Order: sequence, then structure tokens, then C-alpha cells
Amino acid sequence: MLGKRKNIHFIGIGGIGMSGMAELLHNLGHTISGSDLLESERTNHLEKIGIDINIGHSEKNIKGIDLVVYSSAVKNDNCEIQKSKNINIPVIKRAEMLGELLKVKTNSIAVAGTHGKTTTSSMLSVILNESNHNPTLIVGGIVQQFQSNTILGDGDTIIVEADEYDRTLLSLKPSMSIVTNIDYEHSDCYSDLDSLKKTFLTFINSTSFYGINAIYYDDPNIKSIINHIKRPYITYGKTAECNIRYENPSYNQTNSSFDLIINDNYHGECKLQVPGEHNILNSLAAISIAKELNIPIDIIKKGLYNYKGVKRRFEIKYVTNNNITIVDDYAHHPAEINATIASAKSGWEINNLILVFQPHLYSRTKEFYKEFSNALSDADIVLLTDIYPSREEKIDGINSGLILDRLKSKYSFLINRDEIPKKLAEISRKDDMIIIMGAGDIRDITDNIYNEIKRIR
Repeated sequence: MLGKRKNIHFIGIGGIGMSGMAELLHNLGHTISGSDLLESERTNHLEKIGIDINIGHSEKNIKGIDLVVYSSAVKNDNCEIQKSKNINIPVIKRAEMLGELLKVKTNSIAVAGTHGKTTTSSMLSVILNESNHNPTLIVGGIVQQFQSNTILGDGDTIIVEADEYDRTLLSLKPSMSIVTNIDYEHSDCYSDLDSLKKTFLTFINSTSFYGINAIYYDDPNIKSIINHIKRPYITYGKTAECNIRYENPSYNQTNSSFDLIINDNYHGECKLQVPGEHNILNSLAAISIAKELNIPIDIIKKGLYNYKGVKRRFEIKYVTNNNITIVDDYAHHPAEINATIASAKSGWEINNLILVFQPHLYSRTKEFYKEFSNALSDADIVLLTDIYPSREEKIDGINSGLILDRLKSKYSFLINRDEIPKKLAEISRKDDMIIIMGAGDIRDITDNIYNEIKRIR
């Protein structure tokens, strides 16, 4: 398909997944154009490398196009989709294009799971780079090593994220896969947890019979479907039943370490430069596939130690003169908030842990407001903003107050986003940690927070 269609237009090209795919196809020699509602860092980057970007959707953008790709956030009544269909230009979803891209390499690895996909994918790519496998990578975050969400390698392996939203992962038929965990999510797509688990099971059973699946054995939802897996798999985790597991974890700020055990054999200490137990588990997932690719343990360890993380995954942006640490984090699900707080508390001596949380989506807030309250209550101070709606229309009666009413922190506030820097400058003290958390536009105020604290203190 890609050989015959050189001119490809992306609708919603500014999205992190779409932008990576567009850049990869651009590097493969295709003529790429795209449109998005808003200008962003991603659209600016794509324009700089020679991709034609249009801000705003218009029928005029569909000119000389062989194929149109659209993201799940774009509705079918979009004028560019309708124009393309009217003049018989093929229109496909992002997931279908991703499935096509898997075919360009001999080994295709898809990383699935409710949490940890980007980190696990990028960890594995750094290991493969260290071993001169030179992989191709498309992920949903900016990998610090590459300062990009995509790399085009001349090796025979491609690594992609397999997103469960709208069941898009079912468009992929990889030779190997990872499933990091299964937590109920995307209530706008899945009626209940069982329907989500069935989707992941179908995905696992769609891998090649000659391939392998690496699964987090200690996850109860994965364990509940494990007897129905019909493809080869290996397990990782922390319990004795796992093929690949860890013992004796240690955390010191961004440094983590653990003893690596493979099939009950001790393989020495592994060191990471990212914090928290969840990152140890992500590294075990990467180790599982790296071992299947016959990469030596010493190369795996070197790759993991050299891994520098992903932007917006516990990214330390600033440390002030009086040791106030300001962290930017993508967490937008209760389980992710729990993991982020646990990382902070296990690795740092903190005076007050201050969270700034912007709920993402009305449907997610409706489904999880009690769980959000419980997770956020582990912080000392919580600042809540209004819900970031993204692709959704407002739901009556659903607002951030549902979370606020149940918070058990020492102090909690519902606050306008623009007032946050001033408020934090007033209440923060020496040795505090401030975590700006959410998947919306809350990340844009991080610099303002630092500048305001610096101005006052």
C-alpha cells in the first residue's frame, strides 16, 4: 500500500502518536502534509523538517493526496475526511497505518498496557541501540536520548506502542508483544473491565505463533486471562513464579537498582537512572524481549543504565535555590498517580509533597473521581484545576469538585489554572516537591511556576 501512495495527509498531525508516524514516513521518502486545530511544539517541529502543516481543517488541504490518515480524536464528519471520501481518496485510521508500518521490518514489537507503554518501548529501543540493532521506533512521548518520538533505524526491528483506546491495538499483528498491565480505562470505549480484558487477550493471541509475548504476571487482571492465552509467553514481575523478576530494590532520587533473577538464576545488579518500582517493572519487560533477541546481559544492563527517560514522565524541570523540586508528569489515571507519588516518597526526603492535578476527560472523572481522591490524598497539598475536556463534550454534574470533596490531604484547593504559579509561590517552602500532573495543557505553566517562585523567594 505504501509503495503506491507517496503523498500522505494526516488529520490531527499534532498528536504525539500521529506526529511520530508522520515524521517516520517523511524520513522514508514520502511527501507528508497534515492539519491540526492548534499550533504546537509538535507541529512546529514537523514544519521545520519540511512537512507541510496547516492549522485548521479545510477541504482545501486535500489536494494532490494519495492517502489520508486520521487519529481517533477526529470525528467522521470532519470536512477533510468527507472531502477525501467524495473524491475516492482512501481514508484510514492511525492504527491501520501503524499496522502497515509493522510490515517494513522483519521483527515487529508492539508494547501494550494501560500504563508504561512509552517508557517500556523507549527502554527497549535504547537497549537495541546499545547492541547495534539500530531499531525503528514510534512512541507516544519524547525520548530524552533521541529528542524525538520516532527514530528510523537501518536494523530489522520496529518497536511501536499498541494503544487500547478505541481498540486500535487490534489492527496490529506483531511478531512479539509486551503487556505491561491491565487497568480499567476508556469508559467511553469499553462497557466494563471484562470487555477491556477481552481486547487485550485478542491482541496477545494475534501475535505470530513463532513469536513471544512478555506479560506482567503479578497483575491480577492479566493473571485472570492467562489460561486463555494461545501464543507463547514469558512472565516478569516480583514473585517467585515469574521467569524474569527482581529482588532487593533500592531507590535514591532518580537512581534505582535491583538484583536481576532470570529463571531462578542470579544475573547481578541492574541500575537505572529513573525512579520508582514501576520503572523497575518496565525495565523487566524490556529485558524479557531483549533476551528473546539474544542480546547479552551486560549490553542489556548498559542500555538500561544509559536510559535517560521520557519527557513528562517524572521529568525534573527545576530545582530552586532553596531546594524546591518541580516535576512535570503525565499521570492522568489513579494508578499512575499512585505510582508517581510512590516514586517521590521512596526516593526523596520531602518536606511537603504538593500536587497540581488537572483531571483529563469528563468520562474519566465520572468513572474514577473516588479513586482520584484516594490517590491524591497521599499528598500533603493538592491544587485541582477544572477538567481538561480534550475530545469530549461536557457531562452535566461532572466537575473537579467531585474529587475535591473527598480529598483527605492537609490542604486542598480548587483553583484557576492561571492563578497556580502565584499560589505555589506563596505556599511552597524549602525541601518541598511540586508535581504538575495531567495529560492536558497543565504542562504549559511549569516555567511560570518556577519563575514566580524564583521571583518571590
